Amino acid sequence: MKRIGIIAAALLLVWACQPENIIPPEPEKPQKEDTEPEKPVVPKVPVKLSGTVIGTQRSVDYDTNQSSTTVNTRANVFDGNFETFFASYDRSRTWVGLDLGTPHVITKVGYSPRIGQEGRVELALIEGANKPDFSDALPLAIIKQKGTARQMSYLNIRFSRGVRYVRYVGPNNARCNLSELEFHGWEDAGDDSQLYQLTNLPTVVINTAGAKDITSKEVYIQSNVYIVSEDGKNLLSAAETEIKGRGNASWNFPKKPYKLRFKEKQRPLGAPANDRKWTLINNYGDKTLMRNILAFEVSRRVGMAYTPFCTPVDVILNGEYEGCYQFCDQVEVDGKRVPAKEGYLIEIDAYNYTEQVVFNTSRGTPVTIKYPDADEITSAQRSFIQNYFTRFENAVNASNYADATNGYRKYLDVDSFLRNFIIGEFCGNTDTYWSVYMYKDGADGVFYTGPAWDYDLAFENDGRTYPINTLTDYIYCTKGSVASGSVRQMVDRIVKNDPASRARLAAIWDAYKGGLSNLNDYVDQTAALLKESQQLNFKRWPIMNEWVHQNPKVEGSYAGEVKRVKDYITARLTKFDQLVHK
Repeated sequence: MKRIGIIAAALLLVWACQPENIIPPEPEKPQKEDTEPEKPVVPKVPVKLSGTVIGTQRSVDYDTNQSSTTVNTRANVFDGNFETFFASYDRSRTWVGLDLGTPHVITKVGYSPRIGQEGRVELALIEGANKPDFSDALPLAIIKQKGTARQMSYLNIRFSRGVRYVRYVGPNNARCNLSELEFHGWEDAGDDSQLYQLTNLPTVVINTAGAKDITSKEVYIQSNVYIVSEDGKNLLSAAETEIKGRGNASWNFPKKPYKLRFKEKQRPLGAPANDRKWTLINNYGDKTLMRNILAFEVSRRVGMAYTPFCTPVDVILNGEYEGCYQFCDQVEVDGKRVPAKEGYLIEIDAYNYTEQVVFNTSRGTPVTIKYPDADEITSAQRSFIQNYFTRFENAVNASNYADATNGYRKYLDVDSFLRNFIIGEFCGNTDTYWSVYMYKDGADGVFYTGPAWDYDLAFENDGRTYPINTLTDYIYCTKGSVASGSVRQMVDRIVKNDPASRARLAAIWDAYKGGLSNLNDYVDQTAALLKESQQLNFKRWPIMNEWVHQNPKVEGSYAGEVKRVKDYITARLTKFDQLVHK
């Protein structure tokens, strides 16, 4: 029986292995999903937006030339009628826009100028904000060309942040003179992934508290500052930044220079220094907008220990385009700036009468003490640096001045002095010895000369010394240069009368002149970088055909101004070499 059972089990196994007898497994039951299937993304469609009309209240009644609130008002730009218009009573810093109620992403802006005033829209700014006073405003666009009457022109907007308040800010001295205005987009908070730059250069936006004008070089006013860079992909946002005017002669120009003091230290636009204080150089009389940039490049190429950081930017102040500026280091003692943390920074300074901590030597040299700061320097520190500079000046003028041990070398780093001399003379700066920075690293250190600064009159931009390359001597000792007699005498004795320094000057120049031989390539690169910005700048400041400051010539075009710089550099390479080796 046992054997029969085994045979039966084997037969049963053979039968089960036949394909037609295999029983398939039951299919798994589908698991119930925990979430609903994703809904398809519906593209947002921009629409023409509406809202509460906001803006400058006072309009002008052209029949009476008086202020009005009923004639040519801001509401006219939203009435769909090309024959009506808004004209503000004030000529500048006037605007019109909408309160959209909630943040909206703006995708398109339409505008039409007042009939007969088509050029008045050029350089108008379109801004968006989420505060009703526009203290957080950023640009959405700038109008770069004149408009067409009785026709809407449209700007496509690349700006991903949602804004509740939008406005058109009329250009300087234009009274808005706008016929129609439209905003298109959709309701959304958006993000900051794509903001707007006026040109390829970074855009610096300054919104002062209460939109106050900057009228003082002494008193700071509060502002919000934004720097948009990297094609709108990067935003530096600095609330509670202080701003005031700066400069000497440059402060008197219509286009003003400024000094920024951030609430916290910043390293803007890739700057080496992490600091609170920065400058905006106006370069008003320099129609190339690059002379300081070029001088700093020369400084780097001749091996100065510190060259100020600078980069060109576009500036907007309280909704109005101000032009192309140079964002730059503040010359001050710092680890990434003037390397004299435990010492002093002074300036041989013809404007020292405008400064706080100054002295004049018995030989008539005007000096400003820049560091320690005016509110920190002690009387002992002031006496020390004044006495040290006096000993240096006396040593330069002593009978044994050239003595390697007991002469002026005891107080001065000669190489930095000669490098600074090369920068000033090669670049053709009339003002080199009108303003000379010197620093001393510690009580026991010598004076180092530098950094190079204020070169807007260089590269053949000063009628007092033009044409430089026809001069038979260095610029500093010619009639047109600006310097005190004591400073000229100091430079004479070091550069001309001391054989060792004269030989060292030639050696330094010979070592670095090859690196300057292609400087005109750098000029071309910088001109290309500035191309779009300079075009806007000279619409804002139409001075290309005017004599400004010390201009020796009026070239009439940006290309002509750049050519004069390049021609000067080409000739200067030969001329300066002759002067050094004669």
